[in-house]
Amino acid sequence: MDALVGLLGMLVLMALGAPIFVALGAAALIMLATEGRPLLDAAATSISGINSTTFLAVPFFVMAATFMQRGGIARVIIDAAEAWVGHFRGGLALVCVIATTLFAAISGSSVVTAMAMGTFLIPAMVARGYDRPFALGVVGASGTLGILIPPSLSMILYGLIAEQSVPRLFLAGVVPGLLQAVLLALVVMVISRRRGYASGERVPARDFARRNLRALPALAIPVSVFAGIYTGYTTVTESAGVAAIASVLVAVLVYREIGWRDVFGMVAEAMKAASAVTFIVIFALLFAHWITGSGVPTALVELAAAWDLKPWQFLIALNLVMLVMGMFLDAVAVLLIVTPIVLPVLPTLGIDPIHFGIILIVNMEIAFLTPPIGLNLFVLSSIARAPLSEAVRGIWPFTVVMVLFLLLVTYIPEISLWLPTTVYAR
Repeated sequence: MDALVGLLGMLVLMALGAPIFVALGAAALIMLATEGRPLLDAAATSISGINSTTFLAVPFFVMAATFMQRGGIARVIIDAAEAWVGHFRGGLALVCVIATTLFAAISGSSVVTAMAMGTFLIPAMVARGYDRPFALGVVGASGTLGILIPPSLSMILYGLIAEQSVPRLFLAGVVPGLLQAVLLALVVMVISRRRGYASGERVPARDFARRNLRALPALAIPVSVFAGIYTGYTTVTESAGVAAIASVLVAVLVYREIGWRDVFGMVAEAMKAASAVTFIVIFALLFAHWITGSGVPTALVELAAAWDLKPWQFLIALNLVMLVMGMFLDAVAVLLIVTPIVLPVLPTLGIDPIHFGIILIVNMEIAFLTPPIGLNLFVLSSIARAPLSEAVRGIWPFTVVMVLFLLLVTYIPEISLWLPTTVYAR
């Protein structure tokens, strides 16, 4: 009963608009004090959780995303994608899917990806005769790839809280991310054909080569990150540092949309964002410490055993709960609340925690798209200066496909596990 009161109190604080870290921290501290458990141990647990080399990757990836968004990288990637598919029917919408997939391999954030792509592509799509709700829907749905295709900040958070290998999580997101991009592209092609959206002009061979060559420095950044991690030359944190430095050099020296005098302010902006993530992680670990000792996970394990739940039954129920939570809570809040409660149940049911991490990430993607809290909807409505209802109207076909995609990822574990199993079996 005490645990239920604590959880309800935390949800009430979030509903009243309290920041995530305040709601998590207040609920955990009050309940720990009420239960008479030592606060010093809880503090030590939280601090030791962020005292890791893996967590140091967060500010570096945030810094890289900041320079990618503001340093001309998005425009270059869009130009390169347009050279490949811009001449197809609905080509500019396909450009959005492809460019977002490439940018997601750099940014690590759904909101940053949606903002970077939406700033350029929504006005361009509307100018070429696409319905504005459709333009908002394409960018919003494609933007969610920012947390599924690695490097993903959400995967790092899950890895820290669940004590799972971040490189394995990164690999587990590759195939689902590419599959999601293909499904979104198919939806775009079907809708574009039904509505008769115009085709663009084929890019001349010389311009085709120029655009792709110009995009190489941007695309080299995620390639260097993955090559460093999976050849063993660098850790995740060292690769994040390489990505941060490379993003600054590419933005300033190659694309030249910002100068050296802009660098300090942008680094400060990135560190401010990273500090917010740090507070969230500290209090999430505190919340996990409380929930673990509260008996909730143990009770959930006993309930699963008493009801003789099969893994597929548990996962379908959990997906339904997370989808509902995602409508009313921030996507990151869903991750931080669900992970410490559910994690102890997974071994009992034979569910791989890496597989569950991808299921959780896909649920977070859908949470970014579902009203009334869907953050991508608000971001895109602000960029396009459009009513929120237009974004909701444009996003629903993509949301339906995303739910079907969630079922695929949930019940075909090989989609997530094949690549990390293959790589680490060598």
